[in-house]
Amino acid sequence: MNRMTAAASAAVLALTLAAGAAVAQDFRALAQQDLQAAHDALAANHPAAVIPGPASETFRSWIDAGLQDAQSKAPRVNSGDSHAYLMRYYANGFRDSNIAIRPTYEGLGPFFATGWPGFATAWRNGEYVVSYVKEGVRNAPPLGAVLVSCGDQSAADMAGTRLDKWEGDLTTEAGRVRTAPYLLWNRNNPFTGGVPTVQCKFKQGRRDRDYTLASQPADAASLEAAYRASVYTPGSVPLSIETVNGRPWISVHSLADNAGWDAFFAAIEGQLSTIRGPQGFVLDLRGASGESINATSRGYGLANRIWTPEFTVSRQPPAGSITYRATQANRQWYADTLGRMQSDPRFVQESGPVIEQTAAIVAAFDSALAAGQQTFTLPGRPSVPDEGVANPVAGPVVVLVDGGCTSGCLDTLDLLTRLPNVRLAGSVTAQDTIFIEPTVQRLPSNYADLSYGHKAWTTRARANNTPFTPAAGLAYTGVTTDEAAVRTWVGTLF
Repeated sequence: MNRMTAAASAAVLALTLAAGAAVAQDFRALAQQDLQAAHDALAANHPAAVIPGPASETFRSWIDAGLQDAQSKAPRVNSGDSHAYLMRYYANGFRDSNIAIRPTYEGLGPFFATGWPGFATAWRNGEYVVSYVKEGVRNAPPLGAVLVSCGDQSAADMAGTRLDKWEGDLTTEAGRVRTAPYLLWNRNNPFTGGVPTVQCKFKQGRRDRDYTLASQPADAASLEAAYRASVYTPGSVPLSIETVNGRPWISVHSLADNAGWDAFFAAIEGQLSTIRGPQGFVLDLRGASGESINATSRGYGLANRIWTPEFTVSRQPPAGSITYRATQANRQWYADTLGRMQSDPRFVQESGPVIEQTAAIVAAFDSALAAGQQTFTLPGRPSVPDEGVANPVAGPVVVLVDGGCTSGCLDTLDLLTRLPNVRLAGSVTAQDTIFIEPTVQRLPSNYADLSYGHKAWTTRARANNTPFTPAAGLAYTGVTTDEAAVRTWVGTLF
């Protein structure tokens, strides 16, 4: 068993072995070094540094100012956890879903806290609502109570201080949903403090009532139950097909490579006649994290099996053109990728056009660098005309989404929402950047990796940082973690 506990991983970070002697780590110096290295790599290689337009504005306004802000906080870094939090703070300030600084070790999981008030909050309909109360906790606000303020801070201001950039991006609806349980928890972040000890005001119906919070022992089972009661969190089976209300319910809660695609696609192909029937079906993409490099191809692979490639090809979103930042580091990424392709006999046999395209990109880098150009642009895949292939799906389709639909899941929605008789339902998805295809770079401390998109899809039909939002009548306003209620509601959409 390779999994380390949070305490064990912290101990490993706090003490490393060098030449047989124990050497304590200066995490403050490591943080300052890593922040500067991340800044320099992004300034030197990220497309937003040189491509004009609104999509680049936040990058340019944060890269130097954010470094100064984060560096001013570095003296408070005294552990692996605080190092990870400060790295996340700087990365999240770019408001770019593909810029991230992640620990290279097993960090704190989503259900972690060192202390909590015995309850959790959820972000529902624009408010922080009590979503879980541990049995036996005294003087806790009841389920459904709305947090108004703690001391002299409103709930919104407190969330900005305690959660924004540290836990996620609170300029997005998905970010507010995902981080809401942590609002009053102690997540071992020295920059935001522990459980608030001031009086907090909660609204219950028409009345406000004050509660003095007290830190409670944090046991793993209760924290996990509290989080799952607050944010829809998929179970252990990411891919499945079942029958709900008389029609297929296809669940795709992950687009990761190890989700079990061979068996799932075989099940899809075995039930195609039913899936394509007049009763329609549900495609459940809630929680479908699309961070894997192959996530988009997994989503497209599912669509092509259900609707056939002949039907979907003319309905794919236009590729437009791609703009590349002409730097030696970005060129090296493609050269290394090309080398791996050419050294794989099976890939050479099956993916010749991809190799040719990658070689052409390397050549374009060489030409641009020789000419001293900052960028160059190449055309994307040409559009395919509609040849009148009949839609094989006879019934209506409801695609169910939430803020857990990220990255490649959004690319999949770019296709699905262009297909006939498909309606998007649920809640607002995550949003993604036009700066795509990540480079991953180890930072000097060896405790964190920087990742960033190294090319710009400036002609993407869906604008930068634009989520998918279900239309009126298709937005779910109930408790998103009440699965029975969600499925009953979806049944009313047919």
